[in-house]
Amino acid sequence: MVIRLIVVAAIVLFFWVNTRRMRLVPTRAQSLAEMGLDLVRVSIAEDLLGKKDGTRFLPLLTTFFFLILGMNLTGVVPAMNIAGTSLIGIPMLLAVIAYVVFIYAGLKKHPGTFLRNSLFPPGVPWPLYIIVTPIEFVSTFILRPITLTLRLLMNMIVGHLLLVLFFLATQFFFFEVEGPAQLFGIGTLAFGFVFTLFEILVAVLQAYVFTLLTTVYIQLALADEH
Repeated sequence: MVIRLIVVAAIVLFFWVNTRRMRLVPTRAQSLAEMGLDLVRVSIAEDLLGKKDGTRFLPLLTTFFFLILGMNLTGVVPAMNIAGTSLIGIPMLLAVIAYVVFIYAGLKKHPGTFLRNSLFPPGVPWPLYIIVTPIEFVSTFILRPITLTLRLLMNMIVGHLLLVLFFLATQFFFFEVEGPAQLFGIGTLAFGFVFTLFEILVAVLQAYVFTLLTTVYIQLALADEH
């Protein structure tokens, strides 16, 4: 919880410092903030939802992206060494929020047809609804929040465990083993460094994927087919 609070404070401080006095010729920090905001706004929100709906849901999507990114990256920060998203609380909370927004968007845009068309897709022969409707119910209203939660959680857990294994092995070979076997510590240290870089990449990708999937679900809820 302390790590999570630190991440939230760091994100708020970063954007407050770099956006309170915007410059026409931006500093490096302001450029970094603008690039991050544009990534969510252009590549995710407006690209999938259009300008109007993209702007409408942009605060939520931006919060998701930077919150997940910050908490993912703490897994490779010395003295922290655990991702705020590697415990189920935050992934589950964000997945529930995404799920509620998905339902809200669908009911607000198509109040009379959203649930009906989600469970009984148009164009399907009536006898097939016996099979299709339970599948649609499970996949749309149950599996989506579960898969959002587990995808983020498991990626962070696995990355954390790999780093722990490599660096514990390095400590073992360097400080507890004698003789030529100590040389294996060089290999485990090298693998630990490589997987640290890989974990940084995974941290960014998981933040992007979670935000992207949330946007896709909102897009499906707003689609005219409903």
